[in-house]
Amino acid sequence: MMNRLIRAGSAIAIGVASLLAAGLAFAQEAAQETAPNAAEPAAAVAPHLDTGHTAWILVSTGLVLLMTIPGLALFYAGMVRKKNILATMMQSFVITCLITVLWFIVGYSLAFHGDNPYFGDLSALFLQNLIGPDQTATVGGILWAAGADANGGAIPESVNMMFQMTFAIITPALITGAFADRMKFSAVIVFSILWSLIVYCTVAHWVWAPGGWLGTKLGVLDYAGGTVVHINAGIAGLIGCLLVGKRKGYGHENFAPHNLAYTLIGASLLWVGWFGFNAGSALTADGRAAMAMVTTQIATAVAALAWMFVEWAAKGKPSALGLASGAVAGLVAITPAAGFVGPVCFWTATTLKNKLGYDDSLDAFGVHGIGGIIGALLTGVFALKEVGGTAGLLQGNPAQLLIQAEGVGIVIVFNTVVSLVLYKLVDLTIGLRVTLEEEVDGLDISLHGETVH
Repeated sequence: MMNRLIRAGSAIAIGVASLLAAGLAFAQEAAQETAPNAAEPAAAVAPHLDTGHTAWILVSTGLVLLMTIPGLALFYAGMVRKKNILATMMQSFVITCLITVLWFIVGYSLAFHGDNPYFGDLSALFLQNLIGPDQTATVGGILWAAGADANGGAIPESVNMMFQMTFAIITPALITGAFADRMKFSAVIVFSILWSLIVYCTVAHWVWAPGGWLGTKLGVLDYAGGTVVHINAGIAGLIGCLLVGKRKGYGHENFAPHNLAYTLIGASLLWVGWFGFNAGSALTADGRAAMAMVTTQIATAVAALAWMFVEWAAKGKPSALGLASGAVAGLVAITPAAGFVGPVCFWTATTLKNKLGYDDSLDAFGVHGIGGIIGALLTGVFALKEVGGTAGLLQGNPAQLLIQAEGVGIVIVFNTVVSLVLYKLVDLTIGLRVTLEEEVDGLDISLHGETVH
């Protein structure tokens, strides 16, 4: 009887998720007006500082930074063994520091400046374009008119630069979950720097920069980072865990998470921070930002419940880890796919991983890679011309689904090839993996000389 009730609950949750998908699509696509297709300002009005827009993006910047430290740091740290908690948290913290400096020096310029559709330039090297009390005059040509509304209200480019920095920070931090417990700290640092410059900045330019190859030329829709952040991180994580190899004892020893309280706290912080991630991507404080906030909340709750009920039916008990993973999966694919991502990512992170035998420690690929791919593809199904300027499959434009698939394929191939080369380069120079003795002792004590008591 109990099993039948559980299965019924699971079916109801997935059914509700399916019914909500169309509604989520309609709501989420309302925010698509600010996508790269809307790169030109809405009116020929000279841009001027809008304090409301600026205040909201300042808040959103803090929220997205919260997603990495402490959000992701705690989320990942709670899932590893006790002897690796500090090492795992340090990876998120040091990446935050590294990418901040890198973005200031050259990253922002490579990602968002220049007329070349494939590569950025060095015109904003060391943020030289931000000198002066009012940068709104340069905003019109930057990312989605950088929040310029019909009246010319805009945000300073310095605020836009900071907001985009937080996206650049969390992406390589997400990758570290795939090879947790076994990669050298020095290798994480070198790979993160090289990958961010060569892969992240390039893909961000393709998708989000004015005149970018995928966004403007091909017409790929990516509102808040499904392609640039999640597919990018997921694929690089998969390549990394395959190259570095499985953890010692994987499949035979107990790898149970040490502290799921950390994971739940981290997932909660990710959920709150994601309002800045999605609603902030409107780059304005208006109805589009509000609707993105609504869809973020609903999609996350639906995906978390769907994952929980599926796990309950499959394993007999709902787990805290499953509930948290489902919520994060819903956040990743906050698009028309949000209602389906829980069951799909559950299968990828459990069944598929076990069948193929790869050791994606914290399911960076299973959640972010798969969730990002599903979200990107289903955007091509549910896109609404009335609100985003581009029709999807359900409005009689199957070409958009093909465009989304082409964009996903291009990013996967580019990322796979370049990440493979970078991992190999780091391995041949300083080595990727810690020694067997260091792995057994734990990364906290062997790499950092510290332990958690």
